[in-house]
Amino acid sequence: MIYGERIRLRATERTDLPRFVNWLNDPEVIRFLLINIPLSLVDEEHWFESMQKNSPAEHVLVIEIKCQAGWKPIGNTSFMGLDSISRCAEIGIFIGEKDEWNRGYGRETMSLMLKHGFQTLNLNRIFLNVFENNLRAIKAYENAGFQHEGRLRQAQFRNGQYWDLLVMSVLREEWKS
Repeated sequence: MIYGERIRLRATERTDLPRFVNWLNDPEVIRFLLINIPLSLVDEEHWFESMQKNSPAEHVLVIEIKCQAGWKPIGNTSFMGLDSISRCAEIGIFIGEKDEWNRGYGRETMSLMLKHGFQTLNLNRIFLNVFENNLRAIKAYENAGFQHEGRLRQAQFRNGQYWDLLVMSVLREEWKS
């Protein structure tokens, strides 16, 4: 487990899948994700099985917050496409529990993942793509230390229109300072 001040990150279990399906079938939750079709529990089970074949460094981590009843799952995060030669990886995150939005959990998760990526996985560059209109996420990424690198013009089609994707990253040397 990876512990922060208010959150912890743990491995995904098969018992998490029904919760993921609920989140990933909520139009508000997936508004800025690259998911366009409804997901079934069978779809998520196939995803889970395929994820188990990836490097453990690329396994999805569940984001949990401390509550009176123990730990409450609110979303997930992971590194993807880990390149062992260039020492870089893409990062993804989403908060599925809408009542926990705008509480800083995304920023804290990104900070923990940067620390994990640079100190544990020995990465040199961590990057992401974010929809240009996802202002809440962009602010969280900037607060975690991500820098704007570029713009992929009209890279994604969502809800009847094309959107630009912004490319953001953090280098190890920037993170250290």
